[in-house]
Amino acid sequence: MNWQALRLSVQVTAVASALIFVFGLALALLFARKRFPGQIVAETIITLPMVLPPTVVGFYLLLFLGQGGPIVGLLGLHVLFTWQAAAIAAAVAGLPLMVQSARAAIANVDPGLENAARGLGSSELAVFFRVTLPLARRGVLAGVLLGSARALGEFGATLMVAGNIPGRTQTMPLAIYDAVQGGRNDLAAQMVLLMSVLAFLGLWWVRRIEQLRRRQLPGQTEVKGQGA
Repeated sequence: MNWQALRLSVQVTAVASALIFVFGLALALLFARKRFPGQIVAETIITLPMVLPPTVVGFYLLLFLGQGGPIVGLLGLHVLFTWQAAAIAAAVAGLPLMVQSARAAIANVDPGLENAARGLGSSELAVFFRVTLPLARRGVLAGVLLGSARALGEFGATLMVAGNIPGRTQTMPLAIYDAVQGGRNDLAAQMVLLMSVLAFLGLWWVRRIEQLRRRQLPGQTEVKGQGA
C-alpha cells in the first residue's frame, strides 16, 4: 500500500469536503430561495464540471490559479503544483453534487415554517440554522457525502494543476495510475480495492439517508393534515 498517497488523499479530501460544504450550501440556499437575472447561467456553470472532460476543468483551473489569475493577482497566493491545488480541483469536481442535493432538500422545506420563525423575531441566520438546515439536513449530508466521494476520486484536473509528485501531490488515483504504468499490478490492486470500498461505503450511506427521508415524508404529511 502507498501510505503517502493515502495520507495525502485523506488530507486533500478533508479540505475539499470543507470547501464543498461551505460553498455548496451557500449556493444551494441561494438557488433554492432566490430568483435573480442570470440564475440559469450561474447554475449551468456550477454544473459544468459534471459533464466537461477533467482536462478541460483542469485547464480552466490553471488559468484561475496561475500567473495572471485572480488567486495570484489579487491574493498573491501561488498554489499550483501543491496539495492545496489538488484540494481545490477536488472541491470543484465535487461541488455540483453537493449543490444539486442540498438545493433539492432546501427547496422542500416548507417556507411557512421559516416565516413563522421570522414572525417570532428570529433573524435570517437563526432561521437558517434553527429551521432550514435541520429540516434539510439529510439532503445536505447526502450532498456532502457524494461530493466528498467524487473529490476522493478526482484525477484529471488534479493532474493538470497539482502534477503527480510522490509525497507532495500524488493522491491515490494518481498513485494507481503510476503503479499500473510501472507494472506493479499487485500494488495497484490493493489501492483499487481500498478506493472501491470507500466509494461503496459512501454511496451506501447516501442510499440509507434517502430511505430515511422517504420514510419520514408520510409522517410529515400526516402531521400537516392533522394541523389543518
